[in-house]
Amino acid sequence: MMKKKIQIAILALLTIGGTVSTQAGNPQRAGQSGAMELLINPWSRSSGFGGLNSASVRGIEASFLNVAGTAFTEGTEVVFSHTNWFGDADISINAAGLTQRVGDNGVLGVSLMSMNFGEIEITTTENPDGGLGTYSPQYINMGISYAQKFTENIHGGVNIKLINESLPDANALGIAFDAGVQYVTGDNDEIKFGIALRNVGPPMRFSGDGLAFKVNIFNMNGNYTYTAEQRSNSFELPSQLNIGGSYDFLFGNQRLTVAGNFTSNSFTKDQFGLGLEWSFKEYLMIRGGYVYEDGILDAVERTTIFSGLNMGATFEVPLGAGTFGIDYAYRHTTFMGGINSIGARLAL
Repeated sequence: MMKKKIQIAILALLTIGGTVSTQAGNPQRAGQSGAMELLINPWSRSSGFGGLNSASVRGIEASFLNVAGTAFTEGTEVVFSHTNWFGDADISINAAGLTQRVGDNGVLGVSLMSMNFGEIEITTTENPDGGLGTYSPQYINMGISYAQKFTENIHGGVNIKLINESLPDANALGIAFDAGVQYVTGDNDEIKFGIALRNVGPPMRFSGDGLAFKVNIFNMNGNYTYTAEQRSNSFELPSQLNIGGSYDFLFGNQRLTVAGNFTSNSFTKDQFGLGLEWSFKEYLMIRGGYVYEDGILDAVERTTIFSGLNMGATFEVPLGAGTFGIDYAYRHTTFMGGINSIGARLAL
């Protein structure tokens, strides 16, 4: 009965994912979705891999790529990460997350991602040069996940994300769902496959005082002023499907992992890539990956600021009954100085 339920769950995920991917990778739909911060990986370790490790990602970082990977948390894991987005653009991304094993096979997770855009000058049609002060837009996404080990080979999970995009006088609220499955096999669990469906949810819409305006009406009875509110257009979420695999080559105290991933995007170009990670005793890890999309090698046809090159490293040491690690990642861009991320991880 359990195996049958697992097969049904995997079939349902593939069916939904196929529905999403029927309109995927269509560049003509680019710019028609919102909440694009849902596609930004805020975590340092998997960013250095280019997000290509959707089949092998573990812990709270799996809540972004494939939530099934959170099921591998053995006890408690706490992760913090900071990203300097586009060099001197004064945009920062902070993320924090916690996973906790509950029972024999289940893991609960909570994650929070905040994207800050710094201080922006207030301008109006009457004051196009500013001088009215500043405002600070902010994106905040919170996720609550649950993952479980169904068998020794199959792990699955779901993630519910609350989305908030806010200005001082307008904001948009939304909800999105992720689901994922990972399959592990081999004598040393060296073979891994994963599939994940991300950012599925209803459209979002902005509302608030920033969309209100005053209307003056003149008639025979006098002059009246009313406040009216404009209706903003709704926008869809950037749904995507990740399909990945990896293989671990084991050499004594060393590990070399080869990972590949295909991402089917609903509103941008499809992507695929290959990544490598070398590890010594799981204390020192060096990784890199290349993510390709159509036109990325042509300066005229390119529609992304990213060059596709990602790299990173981890230094992890024993700490009592657990470990403490520092992660660093660099994502190369064709201009604006690249993207640097640094994070800390405590596993107990």
